[in-house]
Amino acid sequence: MVASLRRRMRGDGPDPDAAARRAAELWVERLGHSKGVLMKAGQMMSFVGFSVDGQYESVFQQALARLQDDAPPMPPETAAAQVEAELGAPPGEVFAEFEAEPVAAASIGQVHRAVTRDGRRVAVKVQYPGVDGAIRADLANAELLATFFQIGHGLVPGAPRLDVRSIAGEVSERIGDEIDYLTEARHQQEFADHYRGHPFVRVPEVVHELTTRRVLTMDFVEGIRHRDALEAGQDLKDRWGEVLYRFYLGSIRRLGLFHADPHPGNYLFHEDGTVTFLDFGCVKHFSSGMVRYMRDSAEATAAGDAERLLRIQYARGGLDPADPPPADQVLAWWRAAFRSCTGPQPYTFSPAAEAENAREQFAVLGPHGAFLRRWKMDPDMTTLSRIQLGMSAVLSQLRATGEWEGIRREWDRNGPPATELGELERAFWGENVALWAEGGLHAR
Repeated sequence: MVASLRRRMRGDGPDPDAAARRAAELWVERLGHSKGVLMKAGQMMSFVGFSVDGQYESVFQQALARLQDDAPPMPPETAAAQVEAELGAPPGEVFAEFEAEPVAAASIGQVHRAVTRDGRRVAVKVQYPGVDGAIRADLANAELLATFFQIGHGLVPGAPRLDVRSIAGEVSERIGDEIDYLTEARHQQEFADHYRGHPFVRVPEVVHELTTRRVLTMDFVEGIRHRDALEAGQDLKDRWGEVLYRFYLGSIRRLGLFHADPHPGNYLFHEDGTVTFLDFGCVKHFSSGMVRYMRDSAEATAAGDAERLLRIQYARGGLDPADPPPADQVLAWWRAAFRSCTGPQPYTFSPAAEAENAREQFAVLGPHGAFLRRWKMDPDMTTLSRIQLGMSAVLSQLRATGEWEGIRREWDRNGPPATELGELERAFWGENVALWAEGGLHAR
């Protein structure tokens, strides 16, 4: 199959575009029926495109987009049996109302609308029977994900060189966390506790008494899905983009928490400019030392201080002082990584610019090769880099414009609010917006 797909992607035959489309459809069909690790990994790929000239990007993006929220569902009777096995009674007895047909289906489970006995409208996420065992078996196969990423990476012409084993290891760890819905419930509750009452970030509350390892019940939220949000006015899309940016990066800076799965199916957008965040199975906790490293690297990059930046990388262990890359190349890579902040402000994310930046940033034979060949990317940085690419892709689809450097200064320098949303956040968090690395609000 792999060789056949690669031949189709090279365009062998009279109609290369049609061949590429057939290859993409076949690839996604195989993923869609995998119900486990490979499908979840496919979802993680689905919001990042890397083709050199864009020739096949739209083909693969359209096909992979189906994995974001349209996975094949399980039959109603199977879902009902799983609810009964987990909650001790059929759905019709546990809930006042339970819709047999799911409103969303994904890689590990599917979501049903329901109403609790006390009248609370909820979403019930039901895990596919046997998926946990299948995933654990897949994760025990160390070569599976690495091979999957290598093949998928090779299907896109001109893709940047990536350390697929490092990516596979990090993704494997995150997927392993998602199997147990009690873990996801704890993650979601942690975010809900911190963001309860927030002016523009919404996190559904968990119904713990109706949650088990394989069934997760939470408040039901109506909202605009990603595909429809792209049709909104640009002012609203800019606001949504800033909300995403503040939630993802601000959570790290203030709380040492990272929602590590920014694919578009995890958001519900609202006309009032707020965003609801979903799916907290993939969450990472960062140490205060890691947050401090991010802050210091960003500050040195913004200041153009190449020597300081080099020392920070030595201290982290990512570079060997005995074999250092040129300091100006280290600075150049970090300026590319922080382009939304180092570029002219306000900065607009765009698909073409972010794809080109990603290709250059991770191409070993590209302009940053001397740095990349010497840099040892630890698992935390692998996570950050993957999520940076994912978040940039989502913001690019929104074509969001913002004062990103001013927002960074709010977090890293305790600077004044850069935008209206910054004013609202300052009122919510209070005047002490120091980093989690320095005590911060982690114990809020």
